[in-house]
Amino acid sequence: MEALPARIAEVGGLTIRRAFPQRGLRTVGPWCFADHFGPEVITPERGLDVGPHPHIGLHTVTWLLDGAVTHRDSLGSDQLIRPGQLNLMTAGNGVVHAEQADRIPGSALHGLQLWIAQHDATRHGAATFAHHSNLPQIDLHIGQATVFIGEFGGALSPADVAEDLLGMDLELGAGTAVLPIRPDWEYAVYVVSGEVTVNGAHLHTGASAGELVPVATGLSEVTFTTQQAARLVVLGGAPLAEALFMWWNFVGRSRAEVAQALADWENFRNHGDDTRFGRVETDLPSIPAPALP
Repeated sequence: MEALPARIAEVGGLTIRRAFPQRGLRTVGPWCFADHFGPEVITPERGLDVGPHPHIGLHTVTWLLDGAVTHRDSLGSDQLIRPGQLNLMTAGNGVVHAEQADRIPGSALHGLQLWIAQHDATRHGAATFAHHSNLPQIDLHIGQATVFIGEFGGALSPADVAEDLLGMDLELGAGTAVLPIRPDWEYAVYVVSGEVTVNGAHLHTGASAGELVPVATGLSEVTFTTQQAARLVVLGGAPLAEALFMWWNFVGRSRAEVAQALADWENFRNHGDDTRFGRVETDLPSIPAPALP
């Protein structure tokens, strides 16, 4: 199991660490995107300001570790999210949203933005949004796990997704924890903070990026060993049977499908055609689509 360092980029005024997709790891089950932002101190000049932008064919999962972010979308949702809560938006055939951090000087912002590729059975359907403030937790003896997507150890997240998958936040102290996993699923572990040994592979967070390791398939358990406090995110799911075509904020199956979504978004921005994408109540400007290479 080889540790993969996250790639550094900037989104909405914040430095982010893109764990995947990257060369060597495109998806983990239906999970197809993982950005880790912060921790950063919010100032009047610097914070998270992501203007209205579209999505198709995916679920967005917002998981905060510190701070507060307001989500607004074309469904009329206006939701403040705080640490330990979950925002789940299903794009289906098309949705638009914007995200903005609370501008309280000196406050911190830290979290993850994750995407789940929708299967063919659901990806052409209507968009939805849900907020969940109470999520199940499991005692791991050396810490605890919060199940924000899927089911683990009898703890079932209230988040409604059609895909077979798991998303967990592990807050560990020193010691060893052994977790059962499904040998027919794909898994990956991302280190948010601290150091951990995962089935013999040593992972840590450095000055610039956290590390992610894909867990070898066919295993029935995974072992975490820590010398001090560490925070991890575990993602897993059934392997995708469908090849994805991803560009910008769109998850499709072909270049032609994504090109059509890009054209529909620009038509909406330039001419106000809301046949597919709608408006978001925000002062932030909408984001133009980059050209498809």
